[in-house]
Amino acid sequence: MPGQRPVGRDLDHAADIRPGDHGHRNAIFPFHELIPLPVGLSGSPWRWNDGAVRLGILCGGGPAPGMNSVISAATIEARNSGWDVVGIMDGFQHLIEGRIEQVRPLSITDVSRIHVQGGSILRTSRANPTVRDQDAADPDWRLHACLESLHKLGIDVLVTIGGDDTAFSASRLAEAAGGGLRVAHVPKTIDNDLPLPGGAPTFGFETARSVGVELVNNLMTDAITTQRWYLVVAMGRSAGHLAVGIGKSAGATLTIIAEEFPRDEPVRLSRLVDVLETSMLKRIAHGRPFGVAVLAEGIGLRLPQDELQKAMPEVERDEHGHIRLAELELDRLLARQVKDRFKERGQNVTVEGKNLGYELRCAPPIPFDIEYTRDLGYSAVDYLKRVQGDEPGGMITIQDGHMVPLPFGSFSDPETGRVRIRQVNVESSSYRVAREYMIRLDRADLADPQKLRPIAEASGLTPEAFRNRYGYLADG
Repeated sequence: MPGQRPVGRDLDHAADIRPGDHGHRNAIFPFHELIPLPVGLSGSPWRWNDGAVRLGILCGGGPAPGMNSVISAATIEARNSGWDVVGIMDGFQHLIEGRIEQVRPLSITDVSRIHVQGGSILRTSRANPTVRDQDAADPDWRLHACLESLHKLGIDVLVTIGGDDTAFSASRLAEAAGGGLRVAHVPKTIDNDLPLPGGAPTFGFETARSVGVELVNNLMTDAITTQRWYLVVAMGRSAGHLAVGIGKSAGATLTIIAEEFPRDEPVRLSRLVDVLETSMLKRIAHGRPFGVAVLAEGIGLRLPQDELQKAMPEVERDEHGHIRLAELELDRLLARQVKDRFKERGQNVTVEGKNLGYELRCAPPIPFDIEYTRDLGYSAVDYLKRVQGDEPGGMITIQDGHMVPLPFGSFSDPETGRVRIRQVNVESSSYRVAREYMIRLDRADLADPQKLRPIAEASGLTPEAFRNRYGYLADG
């Protein structure tokens, strides 16, 4: 057929790739099943919305509820448009390594019921094609290898599903392809930290919050029953949306996020412990010696290394001598520090640390996220059919019920080129409401002798000594 290339185009050297090579698993797309493909990466004479297009779909970064629903919606719309659809396994990993056998064809039958399932049938990885190797002959060999693999697979249009790193990789791929590849990025993260217009959530966040609220509610019931405390650390390296969302909805005793502290200063470990300790003392003064505190994991990135070294001398460090966030176990560190504070006063309290994250990422999506991701998956393909001119692609958003693509670069930091991070606005009415329902030491406690006296007594201090010791917390 005119304008199409024969089976196995540019696969001359691929004959040596066999099932079982390179850790081959169960996702094989045999080359003999390839159909004639339109010319794409090499320069397309055809329209992006004709019926001879091959779509690739991949997932990058950590899992989020709703990934399968995006895959399903995109596949169904593409197949209904006459396109061929290929699922690329494990994100960019195999594309970078040239392992082009690690793909699978996707039909409507394959995806018709996966929208209600958690996880991803294509799996996911954090492999990053934009990482540069300064010592290599081609510092951008990963990016170029990825494009070459897409070229050999006959991929003309690509849907990427991921967070900020995957969005950046997608934009760089589209740019490097020079117009030969159109890319639609679907924003995904349970951290909710991508700058979507109008405060729209990233998909997966609402499901993660819903599951997190249920778990925290269970912990609160246990805390009431056993008269103990739980310190829960929720995922969110760069922003505290998930921690606030869970804590506010579950009615946690308090929630602590990095955004509430001055941005240009480190967060002292002693201050975190003071916040937790005074909240517990206030509860004890009210005759309620139990509770659940929720903290965002990103606080760990703001802790000074010297304090961590003193508190955790045995923890493994990276090549720069810094404690890895994965090794920090912030929940247990703070639980131990708080217990030590009470022990110094001859008081025994039970404080348990709990890390909340992996339980949320692959949960089955709630109806909100199913509907949302079906819109996003359909819109990604619809956008790829419409995109024209020099626009290499963009990020898909839904605004007021309509698909609105954001061109690559429009949501990036001009200084770094990376996707901007949406942090919790601690000046917003929503956050103010969240703070109003927390049990924390505040100015009213210090100003009112009737309120201050029982709190100070619980700490073993006089009211004046308590005010001198902890009063700074009410000022910042």
